[in-house]
Amino acid sequence: MTTPFAGYATQQDLDRDYDVDNAVDDFDGYVKWYLETSAAAREALECRVDVPYGPTLMERANIFPASSAEPAPILVFIHGGYWRILTADVFDMIATGPVAAGFAVVNVTYDLCPRVTISEIVRQVRAAIAWAARNAESFGGDPSRIYVAGHSAGGHLTATAVLADWEADYGLPADLIKGAIPISGLFDLEPVSYSFVQTSLRLTGEQVLKDSPIRHIRPSNVPMVVAWGGKETYAFRKQSQDFFDAWQAAGNSGIAVTPDKDHFYIRDGFQTIDGALTQALLRLDGR
Repeated sequence: MTTPFAGYATQQDLDRDYDVDNAVDDFDGYVKWYLETSAAAREALECRVDVPYGPTLMERANIFPASSAEPAPILVFIHGGYWRILTADVFDMIATGPVAAGFAVVNVTYDLCPRVTISEIVRQVRAAIAWAARNAESFGGDPSRIYVAGHSAGGHLTATAVLADWEADYGLPADLIKGAIPISGLFDLEPVSYSFVQTSLRLTGEQVLKDSPIRHIRPSNVPMVVAWGGKETYAFRKQSQDFFDAWQAAGNSGIAVTPDKDHFYIRDGFQTIDGALTQALLRLDGR
């Protein structure tokens, strides 16, 4: 069976390249690791669970307040799961490194496809960031130092947040986001719309054009660290490389971080203060 999307001989080839679960030897082991390390993070750190940032039940966040008395920079983290599964609780493990480095962390849950569209998820994530800016004082954060990071589908949502018009749409400073780290993201939704996840995403052609951040790159003052693993599938490596190239081609500041890790283990870069992703965050904050 052939696929209409260029670059793949068959539908099976495209689906295999985007099937991250089956691209690793022990996916269940990764799930166990995420759950255990996230539970340990909530136990070890001060954590406010399920804080609402919007009117629906899924618009909530786990907040790890700053550990210092002075207003702290804020990391807003956006989880992955192909926009169709999981919540922030599975990824609280990413808070340990940033909190140790003096950040407050807002780990965002959002509603999922097919109950909502990707366009609605984009809106919810932007609303969460706006909420963090307006409520920063309640968790010891500095609203003038907001950084955004996300993994996989969250990498896509990180990029769409950077491209938001914060001043016109939210009445917030145009430079609200001071830096971003999209990790193993999906920046062009066209090939995704031909893959096995389309049955859940139900992307239309209009949504592909509207919600693919690589199609909306413009000159920006937001420095970006684009991260992906050297052991990821070709599709995910290409998505990040193409986005990084386009970001720089527009004259924007960006560096690539490509550790020799797979799609799931790359997130350990946030678990310690000396992890690659925590260190990237510190560089964005000028430290």
